[in-house]
Amino acid sequence: MSKLKVAVIVGSNRRESVNRKLAEALVKLIGDRVESRFIQIDDLPMYNHDLEHSRPETVARFTQEVVASDALLFVTPEHNRSIPAVLKNAIDWGSKPMDHNVWKGKVVAITGTSPSAIGTAVGQQHLRQILGILGSLVMGGEAYISFKPDLINEDGEIANEGTHAFLQAYLDAFLALAAKLGA
Repeated sequence: MSKLKVAVIVGSNRRESVNRKLAEALVKLIGDRVESRFIQIDDLPMYNHDLEHSRPETVARFTQEVVASDALLFVTPEHNRSIPAVLKNAIDWGSKPMDHNVWKGKVVAITGTSPSAIGTAVGQQHLRQILGILGSLVMGGEAYISFKPDLINEDGEIANEGTHAFLQAYLDAFLALAAKLGA
């Protein structure tokens, strides 16, 4: 039996993104139980229907990587109480044309971090709504992480014991759901 393929999509194009750091720490928590891979989204051109008949290579690469995954882990910041434009653009490319919607049927978990007390709660809710409309099977439960300087240690691992345990349980539930629905 082959390993579950989990794609990680970081909704930030910032070089020193705390969400990328969180995503990398989450992949360490998952370990080698699954095949994990990051899918790049910051090289996609802005969605334009005029490009549908001759899709750019970056778009073809992106959609093929999503299709090849069994489940998706989104780790995203919140911009103006919504999702970042770079992430919305990727979602738009993946949803068009509707008969080739790459999000449909994908098991999805969503998290993110910011320095605020509620993390990226509102952006995550917006992403949950968008992906649900597109047919993704979005895992229940919430993972709003408040970013503090000591959240991730120098080895790239979750340093806070309580946050580590919470995120481990969240990822375990995600992988169990993905395995069950993928069977």
